[in-house]
Amino acid sequence: MGGSCSLGIPSGKGPNNVGCTDLMVGHTIQGTFLRLYYPCETSASPERPPWIPKKEYFNGLADFLKISRSLGDRIFSYLYGSYTVPAEWNAPFKPGNKYPLIIFSHGLGAFRSLYSAVCIEIASQGFIVAAVEHRDESASATFYYKDQSTEQQHQVSSTPEHLQEEWLYYRTLKPGEPEFPLRNQQVQQRANECIGALNLLTAINAGQSVNNVLNLHFDWSKLRDSMDLCRTAIMGHSFGGATVIQSLCRETKFKCGVALDSWMLPLDDEVYARVTQPILFINSEKFQWLANIMKMKMLDANTIQRKMITIKGTVHQSFPDFTFLTGTLIGKIFKLKGEIDPNIAIDLCNKASLAFLQRHLEIHNNFNQWDPLIDGMDANLIPGTNIHLPSANTE
Repeated sequence: MGGSCSLGIPSGKGPNNVGCTDLMVGHTIQGTFLRLYYPCETSASPERPPWIPKKEYFNGLADFLKISRSLGDRIFSYLYGSYTVPAEWNAPFKPGNKYPLIIFSHGLGAFRSLYSAVCIEIASQGFIVAAVEHRDESASATFYYKDQSTEQQHQVSSTPEHLQEEWLYYRTLKPGEPEFPLRNQQVQQRANECIGALNLLTAINAGQSVNNVLNLHFDWSKLRDSMDLCRTAIMGHSFGGATVIQSLCRETKFKCGVALDSWMLPLDDEVYARVTQPILFINSEKFQWLANIMKMKMLDANTIQRKMITIKGTVHQSFPDFTFLTGTLIGKIFKLKGEIDPNIAIDLCNKASLAFLQRHLEIHNNFNQWDPLIDGMDANLIPGTNIHLPSANTE
């Protein structure tokens, strides 16, 4: 049902096995919801989680694509319903090291599990990666819980049996509604949610107990003193790329950012001058346009490293997992695949990201072997952009 056996999300190439689990702290819409990828111990009977966590996400994808939910459910269930994520679900955390921390922000119409190829590879190389699921109505779907207890019961506590799942779906623009006010409001909330995830993981690292509303069997106490919070960065794709910039502006604990094929429209112009951290822009060849690139160029600085590379033959959807799970014909029709082998493209993306993270988080590893990629030095890379700029300098 999931398609050809040659399709699948690539496993991590690093020295660590990767586990993943979900964490929801605070059952309301104001709570924090994320998927954590982490170096793990090999469990006796490893279980892989489904790529699409619940069937309601199919409804959200259908809404986002403006097709009927019944049709969307049939299509997405057939194409993607049997795929799993190449990580061990709720596997024991691997102690002994202090791992750098990455917060990851998804794109418009996506959700927490759709970038597992990127997150798993980074985690396999010795990072903890927290993929936030945003509740700003930019995700195709997400959920939280409403308390159904009586007022008297509520005064005691909110127990799991009194919580009812509540779904929040993608909000489309209303006819005639200008886009910037909505997107700017959303990017502010997204930055708040990324900073909230960082604060939550900081508390867990300090040994504070955590009440996971999802009631999964994972020992969060093992993460005490496991994170090197002096080495924290933020990554994101598309709307998540704009979220990277907004979060860097708001929180200097993020030491650098990696923005994948960023969509810059949501950002206020005043943000650019207030970002003080290094940024790596990794763009696709087919998505970008002059006005968007010029927004990125507003972040150019003489004293802060701001780098941009473009991966040849890629499309906007070369970064999420769909590109690995869709056959060539459907992939080309729906622009889920570019001309380049998706495994080569994501490999370049991950290696350049790791080299940049090592450089600016001062990590002692061998990721600097990929330093030339940061400057676009590869047959499948373009230094800077493929878009013709008004000035001679494209980097």
